Amino acid sequence: MSSYVIKWLAPLGLAFLLVACKPAVVEHSQQHLTGNTMGTYYSIKVVDVDESRAHALQTEIDRRLEQLNDQMSTYREDSELSRFNRHQGPDPFPVSADTARVVTAALQLGRMTDGVLDVTVGPLVNLWGFGPDARPSRIPSLQLLAETRARTGLQYLRVGIDSEAEYLYKQLPELYVDLSSIAKGFGVDMVSEYLSEEGVTDHLVEIGGEVRLSGLNSHGQSWTIAVEKPGPGTGSVQQVIAVGNSSVATSGDYRNYYELDGRRLSHTVNPKTGQPITHQLASVTVIHPSCMIADGLATALTVMGPEQALAFAEQHRLAVYLLTKTEDGFRVDMTSAFKKYSRG
Repeated sequence: MSSYVIKWLAPLGLAFLLVACKPAVVEHSQQHLTGNTMGTYYSIKVVDVDESRAHALQTEIDRRLEQLNDQMSTYREDSELSRFNRHQGPDPFPVSADTARVVTAALQLGRMTDGVLDVTVGPLVNLWGFGPDARPSRIPSLQLLAETRARTGLQYLRVGIDSEAEYLYKQLPELYVDLSSIAKGFGVDMVSEYLSEEGVTDHLVEIGGEVRLSGLNSHGQSWTIAVEKPGPGTGSVQQVIAVGNSSVATSGDYRNYYELDGRRLSHTVNPKTGQPITHQLASVTVIHPSCMIADGLATALTVMGPEQALAFAEQHRLAVYLLTKTEDGFRVDMTSAFKKYSRG
């Protein structure tokens, strides 16, 4: 890898490395904007922008990301989503256009994946100790599992729009919506679209490992990134990809887990069983024009497992890269649509 300079951009393990190719003759100025949002970090590279304008752009980006948290964070008690989660009645609950858009996309992906992506699964995630609640001291009983599952289900959630506003509806008083599987991707799209509107078409936007790329890098070349090889410690390159003007999202369970009663419990919960996944699929990478869609699909495919995920991705012509744990390391599977992005 002597021809590449590698910088690890995903300290939380969401699997991307930025790969800068050997510089061309012409160099363009580049500003690197960093900060925190949505419980993680952001990293933005903008090309042909001076320091003063970069500062102005970042001020507006921070404002928009703060607004996004006010809309969709479940960690803010006064956010739109938190207030909707406390709302008990079936009457319409007014929300912003952004929140309605993200919930609509989540419902569409839920139908597309036959309920595998379920943004109402939060109570089950909490039950298994991967939310704000403490980790259980023993495996939850089947009765408790059934009672908790009864408080989930996309069929109880609906979005409504009229001439005055957008609304969310719940048909189950205790329904709890968590958009963490899709909101980061939406944030990436939002920032990228803002930069393009401002004429900054050459940029890279990343929030917590979800990435959207546009135009060219400071060397006048297409942005190139790499999928991280799963494992402990700092990342190493598993696969270099060049995706053009598109987005990349990765989901995996190789860092966020714990053991209880002799079982390895993943943070990824299957909505259909109410239990953490047990298969050997370690990492799923999805390329899609929308980072929001890539984000949600990566989560859903992780739940499915290697065989079902590959078949689903091929059926829907998705660009997907899978790493499955084996006794000898990792097995690589990639869909036909992914192969054109592979480099080396």
